[in-house]
Amino acid sequence: MEKRPNIKLTLDQGLAVVCDLQPDRSSQVLADILGVQHAYLLRRSIDARRKSDVHFVATVGIGEGEGAPHAVRPIEERPLPEHRPVDLRPVVVGTGPAGLFAALELAEAGLCPLVIERGAPVEERTADVERYHRTRVLDTASNVQFGEGGAGTFSDGKLTTGKNSPQIAHVLETFVAAGAPSEILWQAKPHIGTDVLSDVVKRMRERIIACGGEVRFHTQLVGMDIDAAGMLHGVTLEDDGTRYEVEASQLVLACGHSARDTFALLKQLGFELEPKPFSIGVRIEHEQEFINRAQYGQAAGHPALGAADYKLACHLENARSVYTFCMCPGGEVVAASSEEGGLCVNGMSRQARDGANANAALLCNVTPDDFADATDPLSGIAFQRRWEQAAFAAGGADWHAPVQRVGQFAGIAGKPRTLPEASYPLGVVEAPIAGCLPDFAAEALREALPVLDRNLRGFADPGALLTGIEARSSSPVRVVRDSHTLMSTHVHGVYPCGEGAGYAGGIMSAALDGIRVASAVKNLSLTKI
Repeated sequence: MEKRPNIKLTLDQGLAVVCDLQPDRSSQVLADILGVQHAYLLRRSIDARRKSDVHFVATVGIGEGEGAPHAVRPIEERPLPEHRPVDLRPVVVGTGPAGLFAALELAEAGLCPLVIERGAPVEERTADVERYHRTRVLDTASNVQFGEGGAGTFSDGKLTTGKNSPQIAHVLETFVAAGAPSEILWQAKPHIGTDVLSDVVKRMRERIIACGGEVRFHTQLVGMDIDAAGMLHGVTLEDDGTRYEVEASQLVLACGHSARDTFALLKQLGFELEPKPFSIGVRIEHEQEFINRAQYGQAAGHPALGAADYKLACHLENARSVYTFCMCPGGEVVAASSEEGGLCVNGMSRQARDGANANAALLCNVTPDDFADATDPLSGIAFQRRWEQAAFAAGGADWHAPVQRVGQFAGIAGKPRTLPEASYPLGVVEAPIAGCLPDFAAEALREALPVLDRNLRGFADPGALLTGIEARSSSPVRVVRDSHTLMSTHVHGVYPCGEGAGYAGGIMSAALDGIRVASAVKNLSLTKI
């Protein structure tokens, strides 16, 4: 098969090709457009640089033979592995993308991992989040941060990454095998959506169990048995107040970026931890149709395009950076708190991205020098808590979120062209957002808004809505590991993994790190057989 890049398709052609695609990504419409016998869609992106000529740019496979795409086999139809006779099964902590992919790799290698998750299975977790919205009673173990699928379950389900790995295709095909839409295999900016991702996560769990793994929900890591030589011999788990020991010599620690009590445990046990940079800011909302027009001009609304997205960044003279993150087209702002008395928000979209608003995190970088005590590896957590508690108080201490229009926050005058209603589900209170942020962050956001507006006209519209605060875009802690063995530098047999440990940022990079760590565990386990 020959790859042919930079094929221009009109919007109508792009729509016709997508409607004609077969499971193996072949399209007779595409073949006819190119005047060939066989054509496969390998990648497609939108080129909207000229609003008068919005079109698609495709990479196409021509002909048959080696490299031609294939239909993805459903995950439940994969052959089951032969179980390996290892002395102790590996333990995986956490069922976010890093933990899930690590566990799946280990299970499909026949190593029968034990997977523990402090939160609930995704079906129960979704009900817990909905109950929180109705009753304002937060379940600190089952919420937008904790539970099967991790924090990414309640997001846009973006599958982009800056990493270049041959495993990217494997991750995407695994998602498709578990029920994700097949278009993620060729989209330049693939996403799954919260509603679909929940089913995908469940099917991945079922596959782990079918391969001999075990998954224990409502179960938390609360201790480790480490000898004087720094060797792991077991873990202490807690389920509904009952503690018990499990022998283990290999532990994949994929606890997620909000497992603050787990980080405290690691510090107590003497693990090498270090504070790392992260970000703090707000969610900014516009009406989605407003963003569509800003990005696509007169082409906005074409059925081939869907909801427009954006990605913006600027570097200020004071060395601060301000950028948008996790932009959710047709999405909503979600209540992402996991601790009593602290309010934080995130964003999510469903697969259809058909909500009235667009939202994105608008963030300012935070460095360890900004913390009260940069020598304490957990000082970033204290920093997050301080400002989440300020947001909780500003909202009235009952889970209302503080909001403010951009015009009021940044002193931008003019008639609003977009006036989105707040999508945050527990209600909002008008309050000065600057009171929920450190001074340097509030000043940076004010300075950045008109700068970012130059790249996306209307971004700093005075009617755009800010909701506070977002402080969980990445982990404030790194659990230091050896670059070759991927084990903790303190404990032999513990593998810090994923976003919470400081080695990923998003669903794809976390999944890739989970696979990488699982490979290290497999190599050590199988050499002992």
